Amino acid sequence: MTLDPVHFDGIARLAKRIGHGTDERDRRAFAETVWESFLDPLAQDGRTILEPIDEQARRVVDREAVALRRREFPTEHGLDAGTINPTAFKNGLVVDIAQAAMSATPSDLDLHRSRTTVMTVHSNDETMTVDETWGKFDEGYSRSRAVKIPPLPRFVEGVVHALALYLAESTHARDHAMAVTDLLVLDGPLYPRGLLRWADQHPDLADFLLDDPRPTTVLENYVRLVEDFVERDVPLVGFVKNPTTRVLTRTLQSKRDADISVPWSDDSALFTRLLERGDYVDGVDGERWERETSTLSYTNWFRSRGGVDRPLSSDGDAYGVERRLEHAAYEVTFFVIYDPRDDLLYRVEAPYAFTRDPDTRERVTMQLLQDVAVAHGPPTIVGKADELARIASPEKASLRETLEDRFDAAQDRTYDDHRWDEQPY
Repeated sequence: MTLDPVHFDGIARLAKRIGHGTDERDRRAFAETVWESFLDPLAQDGRTILEPIDEQARRVVDREAVALRRREFPTEHGLDAGTINPTAFKNGLVVDIAQAAMSATPSDLDLHRSRTTVMTVHSNDETMTVDETWGKFDEGYSRSRAVKIPPLPRFVEGVVHALALYLAESTHARDHAMAVTDLLVLDGPLYPRGLLRWADQHPDLADFLLDDPRPTTVLENYVRLVEDFVERDVPLVGFVKNPTTRVLTRTLQSKRDADISVPWSDDSALFTRLLERGDYVDGVDGERWERETSTLSYTNWFRSRGGVDRPLSSDGDAYGVERRLEHAAYEVTFFVIYDPRDDLLYRVEAPYAFTRDPDTRERVTMQLLQDVAVAHGPPTIVGKADELARIASPEKASLRETLEDRFDAAQDRTYDDHRWDEQPY
Protein backbone atom coordinates (compact mmCIF):
# COMPACT_ATOMS: atom_id res chain seq x y z
CA MET A 1 0.00 0.00 0.00
CA THR A 2 1.32 3.46 -0.91
CA LEU A 3 0.77 6.77 0.84
CA ASP A 4 -2.38 8.63 -0.12
CA PRO A 5 -1.67 12.16 -1.37
CA VAL A 6 -3.30 13.66 1.72
CA HIS A 7 -1.03 11.60 3.99
CA PHE A 8 2.05 12.49 1.93
CA ASP A 9 1.23 16.19 2.21
CA GLY A 10 0.63 15.84 5.95
CA ILE A 11 4.05 14.31 6.46
CA ALA A 12 5.74 16.86 4.20
CA ARG A 13 4.18 19.73 6.18
CA LEU A 14 6.12 18.56 9.23
CA ALA A 15 9.23 20.04 7.62
CA LYS A 16 7.79 23.50 8.17
CA ARG A 17 7.98 22.92 11.92
CA ILE A 18 11.75 22.53 11.79
CA GLY A 19 14.02 25.54 11.95
CA HIS A 20 17.09 24.97 9.81
CA GLY A 21 19.35 26.87 12.17
CA THR A 22 22.31 28.52 10.49
CA ASP A 23 21.61 29.10 6.79
CA GLU A 24 23.62 27.46 4.05
CA ARG A 25 25.76 30.51 3.31
CA ASP A 26 26.87 30.69 6.93
CA ARG A 27 27.69 26.97 6.98
CA ARG A 28 29.85 27.34 3.92
CA ALA A 29 31.59 30.30 5.54
CA PHE A 30 32.16 28.31 8.73
CA ALA A 31 33.63 25.44 6.72
CA GLU A 32 36.13 27.92 5.29
CA THR A 33 37.02 29.04 8.82
CA VAL A 34 37.66 25.44 9.86
CA TRP A 35 39.86 24.91 6.81
CA GLU A 36 41.89 28.06 7.34
CA SER A 37 42.26 27.93 11.12
CA PHE A 38 42.10 24.40 12.51
CA LEU A 39 43.69 21.79 10.24
CA ASP A 40 47.37 22.75 10.15
CA PRO A 41 47.62 20.97 12.49
CA LEU A 42 44.53 19.72 14.34
CA ALA A 43 45.44 18.86 17.93
CA GLN A 44 43.61 17.35 20.90
CA ASP A 45 44.92 17.26 24.46
CA GLY A 46 48.32 18.42 23.24
CA ARG A 47 48.60 15.62 20.65
CA THR A 48 48.54 16.21 16.89
CA ILE A 49 45.88 13.98 15.34
CA LEU A 50 45.66 15.49 11.84
CA GLU A 51 48.18 17.46 9.82
CA PRO A 52 48.96 18.07 6.15
CA ILE A 53 51.86 16.15 4.63
CA ASP A 54 52.65 18.94 2.21
CA GLU A 55 51.06 22.33 1.63
CA GLN A 56 47.43 22.41 2.74
CA ALA A 57 45.42 23.04 -0.40
CA ARG A 58 42.23 22.34 -2.31
CA ARG A 59 42.72 21.57 -5.96
CA VAL A 60 40.59 20.94 -9.04
CA VAL A 61 41.25 18.99 -12.18
CA ASP A 62 39.27 18.97 -15.41
CA ARG A 63 37.35 15.72 -15.50
CA GLU A 64 37.88 14.98 -19.19
CA ALA A 65 41.53 16.00 -19.15
CA VAL A 66 42.43 13.73 -16.26
CA ALA A 67 40.49 10.85 -17.81
CA LEU A 68 42.55 11.09 -20.99
CA ARG A 69 45.98 11.56 -19.44
CA ARG A 70 48.66 8.88 -19.52
CA ARG A 71 48.19 6.25 -16.82
CA GLU A 72 50.62 6.57 -13.93
CA PHE A 73 50.58 2.79 -13.29
CA PRO A 74 50.54 0.42 -16.30
CA THR A 75 48.78 -2.33 -14.35
CA GLU A 76 46.37 -2.16 -11.43
CA HIS A 77 44.95 -4.74 -9.03
CA GLY A 78 41.88 -4.58 -6.82
CA LEU A 79 40.84 -6.59 -3.76
CA ASP A 80 37.48 -7.10 -2.11
CA ALA A 81 35.64 -9.54 0.14
CA GLY A 82 31.93 -10.34 0.33
CA THR A 83 29.93 -12.12 3.03
CA ILE A 84 26.54 -13.78 3.52
CA ASN A 85 26.10 -11.67 6.71
CA PRO A 86 25.78 -13.19 10.21
CA THR A 87 23.22 -15.98 10.41
CA ALA A 88 21.90 -17.49 13.67
CA PHE A 89 20.70 -21.09 13.92
CA LYS A 90 18.40 -22.70 16.47
CA ASN A 91 21.23 -24.84 17.84
CA GLY A 92 22.94 -21.67 19.08
CA LEU A 93 25.48 -21.25 16.29
CA VAL A 94 26.08 -17.83 14.75
CA VAL A 95 27.87 -18.11 11.42
CA ASP A 96 29.19 -15.83 8.71
CA ILE A 97 31.02 -16.74 5.52
CA ALA A 98 33.34 -14.42 3.59
CA GLN A 99 35.11 -14.89 0.30
CA ALA A 100 37.88 -12.64 -1.00
CA ALA A 101 38.99 -12.16 -4.59
CA MET A 102 41.57 -10.11 -6.45
CA SER A 103 41.03 -8.43 -9.82
CA ALA A 104 43.62 -7.32 -12.34
CA THR A 105 43.87 -4.92 -15.26
CA PRO A 106 44.88 -6.31 -17.74
CA SER A 107 42.86 -9.39 -16.79
CA ASP A 108 44.52 -12.42 -15.22
CA LEU A 109 42.07 -15.35 -15.42
CA ASP A 110 43.98 -17.60 -13.01
CA LEU A 111 44.11 -14.80 -10.45
CA HIS A 112 40.41 -14.06 -10.92
CA ARG A 113 39.59 -17.73 -10.35
CA SER A 114 41.30 -17.86 -6.97
CA ARG A 115 39.30 -17.34 -3.77
CA THR A 116 39.99 -17.30 -0.04
CA THR A 117 36.96 -18.40 1.97
CA VAL A 118 36.56 -18.07 5.73
CA MET A 119 33.69 -19.27 7.91
CA THR A 120 33.52 -17.85 11.42
CA VAL A 121 31.45 -19.75 14.00
CA HIS A 122 30.30 -18.61 17.44
CA SER A 123 28.54 -20.59 20.14
CA ASN A 124 28.09 -20.11 23.86
CA ASP A 125 28.46 -23.89 24.16
CA GLU A 126 32.13 -24.25 25.06
CA THR A 127 32.11 -27.92 23.98
CA MET A 128 31.63 -26.87 20.35
CA THR A 129 34.76 -27.66 18.33
CA VAL A 130 36.05 -26.44 14.97
CA ASP A 131 38.85 -27.80 12.79
CA GLU A 132 40.70 -24.55 12.03
CA THR A 133 43.26 -25.90 9.57
CA TRP A 134 43.43 -24.41 6.06
CA GLY A 135 42.14 -26.58 3.23
CA LYS A 136 42.26 -26.29 -0.57
CA PHE A 137 39.53 -26.63 -3.20
CA ASP A 138 38.92 -25.86 -6.88
CA GLU A 139 42.00 -27.81 -8.00
CA GLY A 140 44.18 -25.85 -5.60
CA TYR A 141 43.25 -22.40 -6.90
CA SER A 142 41.37 -21.56 -3.70
CA ARG A 143 41.60 -22.28 -0.01
CA SER A 144 39.29 -22.14 2.98
CA ARG A 145 39.24 -22.17 6.75
CA ALA A 146 36.71 -22.32 9.58
CA VAL A 147 37.41 -20.25 12.71
CA LYS A 148 35.85 -20.60 16.16
CA ILE A 149 34.91 -17.40 17.99
CA PRO A 150 35.00 -17.75 21.80
CA PRO A 151 31.92 -16.97 23.90
CA LEU A 152 31.25 -13.22 23.99
CA PRO A 153 28.86 -11.20 26.16
CA ARG A 154 27.71 -8.92 23.31
CA PHE A 155 28.37 -7.76 19.76
CA VAL A 156 28.46 -11.40 18.65
CA GLU A 157 27.18 -10.81 15.13
CA GLY A 158 29.52 -7.87 14.58
CA VAL A 159 32.56 -9.87 15.69
CA VAL A 160 31.61 -12.90 13.60
CA HIS A 161 31.12 -10.69 10.54
CA ALA A 162 34.25 -8.58 10.94
CA LEU A 163 36.62 -11.48 11.56
CA ALA A 164 35.33 -13.43 8.55
CA LEU A 165 35.56 -10.41 6.29
CA TYR A 166 38.99 -9.15 7.33
CA LEU A 167 40.64 -12.56 7.70
CA ALA A 168 39.56 -13.55 4.18
CA GLU A 169 40.62 -10.21 2.71
CA SER A 170 44.00 -9.94 4.42
CA THR A 171 44.94 -13.57 3.79
CA HIS A 172 44.04 -13.34 0.11
CA ALA A 173 45.99 -10.10 -0.22
CA ARG A 174 49.12 -11.61 1.28
CA ASP A 175 48.81 -14.85 -0.71
CA HIS A 176 48.66 -12.93 -4.00
CA ALA A 177 50.82 -9.93 -3.16
CA MET A 178 53.53 -10.98 -5.62
CA ALA A 179 51.02 -10.78 -8.49
CA VAL A 180 50.83 -7.01 -7.94
CA THR A 181 53.62 -5.17 -9.72
CA ASP A 182 52.39 -1.56 -9.88
CA LEU A 183 49.44 -0.67 -7.62
CA LEU A 184 46.95 -2.47 -5.34
CA VAL A 185 43.62 -0.86 -4.49
CA LEU A 186 41.74 -2.32 -1.52
CA ASP A 187 37.98 -1.91 -1.57
CA GLY A 188 37.71 -0.18 1.78
CA PRO A 189 40.12 1.23 4.35
CA LEU A 190 43.82 0.44 4.57
CA TYR A 191 43.48 -1.32 7.93
CA PRO A 192 40.59 -3.39 9.40
CA ARG A 193 38.58 -0.42 10.63
CA GLY A 194 35.73 -2.63 11.85
CA LEU A 195 38.07 -4.37 14.30
CA LEU A 196 39.93 -1.26 15.38
CA ARG A 197 36.68 0.53 16.11
CA TRP A 198 35.90 -2.00 18.86
CA ALA A 199 38.56 -0.72 21.21
CA ASP A 200 37.98 2.90 20.21
CA GLN A 201 34.21 2.87 20.82
CA HIS A 202 33.48 -0.30 22.82
CA PRO A 203 35.88 -0.69 25.76
CA ASP A 204 34.28 -3.99 26.77
CA LEU A 205 35.64 -5.53 23.54
CA ALA A 206 39.14 -4.12 23.98
CA ASP A 207 40.25 -7.13 26.01
CA PHE A 208 39.08 -9.46 23.26
CA LEU A 209 41.09 -7.53 20.70
CA LEU A 210 44.16 -7.57 22.94
CA ASP A 211 43.98 -11.11 24.32
CA ASP A 212 42.46 -13.30 21.61
CA PRO A 213 44.91 -14.35 18.86
CA ARG A 214 42.33 -14.20 16.07
CA PRO A 215 41.80 -10.45 15.70
CA THR A 216 45.47 -9.83 16.47
CA THR A 217 46.39 -12.20 13.64
CA VAL A 218 44.10 -10.30 11.29
CA LEU A 219 45.68 -6.96 12.19
CA GLU A 220 49.13 -8.52 11.84
CA ASN A 221 48.21 -9.63 8.31
CA TYR A 222 47.61 -5.99 7.32
CA VAL A 223 50.84 -4.85 8.99
CA ARG A 224 52.81 -7.54 7.13
CA LEU A 225 51.00 -6.60 3.91
CA VAL A 226 52.24 -3.02 4.25
CA GLU A 227 55.76 -4.28 4.94
CA ASP A 228 55.68 -6.58 1.89
CA PHE A 229 54.65 -3.73 -0.41
CA VAL A 230 57.12 -1.25 1.09
CA GLU A 231 59.94 -3.74 0.65
CA ARG A 232 59.05 -4.16 -3.04
CA ASP A 233 58.29 -0.44 -3.48
CA VAL A 234 54.81 -1.18 -4.84
CA PRO A 235 52.17 1.25 -3.52
CA LEU A 236 48.91 0.06 -2.02
CA VAL A 237 45.91 2.19 -1.18
CA GLY A 238 42.46 1.77 0.33
CA PHE A 239 39.53 3.31 -1.53
CA VAL A 240 36.72 4.11 0.91
CA LYS A 241 33.42 4.56 -0.92
CA ASN A 242 31.39 5.60 2.11
CA PRO A 243 33.73 7.40 4.52
CA THR A 244 32.13 7.91 7.94
CA THR A 245 35.07 9.07 10.04
CA ARG A 246 34.33 11.64 12.75
CA VAL A 247 37.84 12.43 13.99
CA LEU A 248 37.77 15.98 12.70
CA THR A 249 34.20 16.84 13.72
CA ARG A 250 34.48 15.21 17.15
CA THR A 251 37.71 17.06 17.86
CA LEU A 252 36.20 20.38 16.82
CA GLN A 253 33.20 19.72 19.06
CA SER A 254 35.53 19.07 22.00
CA LYS A 255 37.30 22.44 21.66
CA ARG A 256 35.35 24.23 24.39
CA ASP A 257 37.76 27.15 24.43
CA ALA A 258 36.96 27.91 20.79
CA ASP A 259 33.16 27.93 21.34
CA ILE A 260 32.50 25.97 18.15
CA SER A 261 29.07 24.65 17.16
CA VAL A 262 29.77 22.00 14.52
CA PRO A 263 26.81 21.51 12.15
CA TRP A 264 28.14 18.44 10.32
CA SER A 265 27.40 14.84 11.28
CA ASP A 266 30.78 13.51 10.11
CA ASP A 267 34.00 14.53 8.38
CA SER A 268 32.62 13.75 4.92
CA ALA A 269 29.90 16.38 5.27
CA LEU A 270 32.53 18.99 6.13
CA PHE A 271 34.86 18.05 3.27
CA THR A 272 31.94 18.05 0.85
CA ARG A 273 31.18 21.65 1.78
CA LEU A 274 34.84 22.55 1.35
CA LEU A 275 35.21 20.91 -2.06
CA GLU A 276 31.84 21.59 -3.68
CA ARG A 277 32.18 24.40 -6.23
CA GLY A 278 29.46 26.56 -7.77
CA ASP A 279 27.54 29.80 -7.44
CA TYR A 280 24.25 31.13 -6.17
CA VAL A 281 21.98 31.96 -9.13
CA ASP A 282 18.53 33.46 -9.39
CA GLY A 283 15.70 30.93 -9.43
CA VAL A 284 11.91 30.89 -9.39
CA ASP A 285 11.85 30.82 -5.58
CA GLY A 286 14.80 33.10 -5.06
CA GLU A 287 18.48 32.26 -5.10
CA ARG A 288 19.56 28.65 -5.45
CA TRP A 289 22.94 26.94 -5.45
CA GLU A 290 24.14 25.69 -8.85
CA ARG A 291 26.94 23.15 -8.68
CA GLU A 292 29.91 23.13 -11.07
CA THR A 293 30.21 19.60 -12.53
CA SER A 294 33.00 19.77 -15.12
CA THR A 295 35.82 19.17 -12.62
CA LEU A 296 36.84 16.85 -9.81
CA SER A 297 38.02 18.58 -6.64
CA TYR A 298 40.34 17.11 -4.04
CA THR A 299 42.48 17.94 -1.03
CA ASN A 300 46.13 17.54 -0.20
CA TRP A 301 47.19 14.43 1.75
CA PHE A 302 46.84 14.41 5.55
CA ARG A 303 48.47 12.28 8.24
CA SER A 304 45.79 10.88 10.53
CA ARG A 305 46.54 9.79 14.11
CA GLY A 306 43.13 10.03 15.78
CA GLY A 307 40.25 7.64 16.43
CA VAL A 308 40.72 4.21 14.87
CA ASP A 309 43.88 5.44 13.12
CA ARG A 310 45.66 5.96 16.43
CA PRO A 311 46.86 2.34 17.04
CA LEU A 312 48.92 2.37 13.81
CA SER A 313 50.29 5.88 14.35
CA SER A 314 53.91 6.49 15.28
CA ASP A 315 53.04 6.67 18.98
CA GLY A 316 50.38 3.93 18.89
CA ASP A 317 50.85 0.40 20.21
CA ALA A 318 49.38 -1.52 17.22
CA TYR A 319 47.73 -3.73 19.88
CA GLY A 320 51.00 -5.51 20.42
CA VAL A 321 51.65 -6.42 16.77
CA GLU A 322 55.36 -6.20 15.97
CA ARG A 323 56.23 -3.50 13.43
CA ARG A 324 59.47 -4.13 11.55
CA LEU A 325 59.72 -0.70 9.95
CA GLU A 326 59.90 2.64 11.69
CA HIS A 327 56.48 3.23 13.24
CA ALA A 328 55.75 6.33 11.18
CA ALA A 329 55.79 4.21 8.00
CA TYR A 330 52.48 2.57 8.98
CA GLU A 331 50.58 5.76 9.71
CA VAL A 332 47.32 6.26 7.83
CA THR A 333 47.47 9.11 5.37
CA PHE A 334 44.56 10.16 3.21
CA PHE A 335 43.14 12.64 0.75
CA VAL A 336 39.53 13.06 -0.31
CA ILE A 337 38.02 13.34 -3.79
CA TYR A 338 34.71 15.08 -4.46
CA ASP A 339 32.75 14.06 -7.56
CA PRO A 340 30.11 16.73 -8.24
CA ARG A 341 28.29 14.59 -10.81
CA ASP A 342 26.75 12.53 -8.00
CA ASP A 343 27.55 14.84 -5.07
CA LEU A 344 29.68 12.07 -3.53
CA LEU A 345 32.92 12.12 -1.55
CA TYR A 346 35.55 9.37 -1.54
CA ARG A 347 38.51 8.87 0.80
CA VAL A 348 41.79 7.39 -0.42
CA GLU A 349 44.13 5.97 2.25
CA ALA A 350 47.77 4.90 1.99
CA PRO A 351 50.65 4.21 4.40
CA TYR A 352 52.94 7.15 5.11
CA ALA A 353 55.80 4.96 3.87
CA PHE A 354 54.59 5.76 0.33
CA THR A 355 53.01 9.18 0.61
CA ARG A 356 55.98 10.88 2.25
CA ASP A 357 57.65 10.70 -1.18
CA PRO A 358 56.31 13.62 -3.26
CA ASP A 359 56.59 11.78 -6.57
CA THR A 360 54.76 8.67 -5.37
CA ARG A 361 52.15 10.83 -3.69
CA GLU A 362 51.47 12.72 -6.92
CA ARG A 363 51.34 9.56 -9.04
CA VAL A 364 48.86 7.86 -6.71
CA THR A 365 46.74 11.02 -6.57
CA MET A 366 46.56 11.35 -10.35
CA GLN A 367 45.86 7.63 -10.81
CA LEU A 368 42.90 7.65 -8.44
CA LEU A 369 41.53 10.88 -9.89
CA GLN A 370 41.74 9.32 -13.35
CA ASP A 371 40.03 6.15 -12.11
CA VAL A 372 37.12 8.12 -10.63
CA ALA A 373 36.79 10.32 -13.71
CA VAL A 374 36.68 7.33 -16.07
CA ALA A 375 34.42 5.11 -13.94
CA HIS A 376 32.04 7.94 -12.91
CA GLY A 377 32.47 6.62 -9.39
CA PRO A 378 34.75 4.12 -7.61
CA PRO A 379 37.62 2.77 -9.72
CA THR A 380 36.69 0.08 -12.23
CA ILE A 381 39.27 -2.24 -10.68
CA VAL A 382 37.38 -2.02 -7.37
CA GLY A 383 34.06 -2.78 -9.06
CA LYS A 384 35.71 -5.73 -10.79
CA ALA A 385 36.92 -7.14 -7.47
CA ASP A 386 33.49 -6.56 -5.96
CA GLU A 387 31.85 -8.59 -8.74
CA LEU A 388 34.27 -11.46 -8.17
CA ALA A 389 33.87 -11.50 -4.38
CA ARG A 390 30.18 -10.71 -4.08
CA ILE A 391 27.82 -13.43 -2.83
CA ALA A 392 24.49 -12.65 -4.49
CA SER A 393 21.18 -12.83 -2.61
CA PRO A 394 20.01 -16.13 -4.17
CA GLU A 395 23.40 -17.68 -3.38
CA LYS A 396 23.18 -16.44 0.21
CA ALA A 397 19.78 -18.10 0.56
CA SER A 398 21.08 -21.36 -0.91
CA LEU A 399 24.12 -21.35 1.37
CA ARG A 400 21.94 -20.81 4.43
CA GLU A 401 19.72 -23.73 3.40
CA THR A 402 22.80 -25.92 2.93
CA LEU A 403 24.07 -24.93 6.37
CA GLU A 404 20.69 -25.86 7.87
CA ASP A 405 21.13 -29.36 6.43
CA ARG A 406 24.74 -29.67 7.57
CA PHE A 407 24.02 -28.41 11.10
CA ASP A 408 20.73 -30.30 11.27
CA ALA A 409 19.28 -27.09 12.68
CA ALA A 410 16.95 -24.52 11.16
CA GLN A 411 17.89 -20.89 10.79
CA ASP A 412 16.68 -18.82 13.74
CA ARG A 413 14.34 -16.64 11.73
CA THR A 414 12.41 -13.55 12.75
CA TYR A 415 9.29 -12.03 11.29
CA ASP A 416 11.44 -9.54 9.39
CA ASP A 417 13.28 -12.44 7.72
CA HIS A 418 9.92 -13.85 6.61
CA ARG A 419 8.67 -10.46 5.49
CA TRP A 420 11.71 -9.43 3.46
CA ASP A 421 12.19 -12.88 1.90
CA GLU A 422 9.05 -12.15 -0.06
CA GLN A 423 10.34 -8.87 -1.43
CA PRO A 424 11.88 -8.81 -4.91
CA TYR A 425 15.59 -8.02 -5.12
